[in-house]
Amino acid sequence: MNPTKADRTNLKTFTDLPNVGKAAADDLRLLGYEKPEEITGSDPVIMYEMLCAITGVRQDPCVMDVFWSVTDFLGGQPAQSWWNYTERRKDHLKKMMSLR
Repeated sequence: MNPTKADRTNLKTFTDLPNVGKAAADDLRLLGYEKPEEITGSDPVIMYEMLCAITGVRQDPCVMDVFWSVTDFLGGQPAQSWWNYTERRKDHLKKMMSLR
């Protein structure tokens, strides 16, 4: 869903979440979620790594941005476009690489 249309009071399906279309909704189901509220408190990086493991494919890193936008929204933050999370993801991954 377009982030400008996301309504926190009306989250019945995954596609009611910001930046979630059919493909992302399918990914969330693969991760074992059945309802949007079940995602609350989840770690988007772990969600991404789990999706990669489940599918056996390294997913596009922008998927992590979508997960980040969803978890922030469910945590009470305003809905934002997924690309607003790209810099955060890059900073996080850079930090993780420096720990190796």
